[in-house]
Amino acid sequence: MKKLVLASVSALALLGVAACSDSGTDTTTTQSTTPPAAEQPMQPATPNANPPADNNVQPAPAPTAPAN
Repeated sequence: MKKLVLASVSALALLGVAACSDSGTDTTTTQSTTPPAAEQPMQPATPNANPPADNNVQPAPAPTAPAN
């Protein structure tokens, strides 16, 4: 039982050291996301879209007397 506990603790320690170590081989760089100067921005598909339908819709008036 002691060997199993010791092996578990050793494995956790090894994983902890491996996760926190700095190998120094990270050579990744970031790149700009701006488009090239020759590329034009996108234009809307329909610049002169139809206006919305009539917006003068009023709610129905409330009833004056309760229904029996």
